Amino acid sequence: MTDEQLLRYSRHILLDELGVEGQERLMRSHALVIGAGGLGSPVALYLGTAGVGRITLVDHDTVDLTNLARQIAHRLSSVGTAKVESARLAIAAINPDPQVQAINARAEGAMLEELVSQADVVIDCSDNFSTRQAINASCVRQHKPLVSGAAIRFDGQISVYDMRSDTSPCYACVFPPANDFEETRCATMGVFSPLVGIIGSMQASEALKLLAGVGSSLAGRLQMLDGRAMEWTEVRIARNADCPVCAQHR
Repeated sequence: MTDEQLLRYSRHILLDELGVEGQERLMRSHALVIGAGGLGSPVALYLGTAGVGRITLVDHDTVDLTNLARQIAHRLSSVGTAKVESARLAIAAINPDPQVQAINARAEGAMLEELVSQADVVIDCSDNFSTRQAINASCVRQHKPLVSGAAIRFDGQISVYDMRSDTSPCYACVFPPANDFEETRCATMGVFSPLVGIIGSMQASEALKLLAGVGSSLAGRLQMLDGRAMEWTEVRIARNADCPVCAQHR
C-alpha cells in the first residue's frame, strides 16, 4: 500500500475490525455489480471509494433524464450514454485505484456464468424478477455470496444469500421461481428517490463486510423497510430443503 493509499483509506484503517489487513483484502477483491441504476449507483460508488480492487459493472441501459433524480452515479452530461460507462467515469473521478470493467449488455446466459465465476461477491441491483432468479441460480451453482436488494414506491428490502454456508437459503428459497409474480417497475409505479440510496448503501456495506471478512452478514435474515414511516421489519428466512434451485447443489 502506498503512502497515498494509506492516507486515502485511513478512516477504514483506523477501524479495529478492518485495519491494514482488511483494507488490503478489499484491494485484492473483485465485485460484480449487476445493474447501474438506482441501487447500482450507490453500490458502485461506495465500492469504488472503499478501494475494491476490481469492479465489474453490467447493465444494458442508457442514462435517461428521468433517472437523474435517484441514480446518483450519473450526470446531466451522461444522458444518452451507457449507464455502466457513466458509472465507471464517476468512480474514476473519485478514486483512480479500482480497475473498473464496464459491460454494456444484459446479464444472462454464458456471459453471466463467466462473470459470476470470476467474482468474490455478486451484488444484484437489477430491477426485474427473471434477472434476479438467473443471478441467484448462477451464484448457487458456483457457491458465490449474493447481496440482493430491491426498492419500489416507498418499500425496500435487502438480504444476503451465501451459498458457502450449508444453512443459508438462496433467493429462490424465499421467492420461488415458479410463483406467479406481478412485475412492478419504477417507470410505472414510481419510487421514492432516497429509498434506492438507503438500500443500495446497505448492499455496499454487506458486500464490503463479506470481502473484508468482518462482522456478520444478513444471511438468513430479510430486512424490509417501510419508507413512509421509516420502520424496519426483519424476518428470519430458512433454507428450503426442497428448493428447486439450491437443493441439488448442497
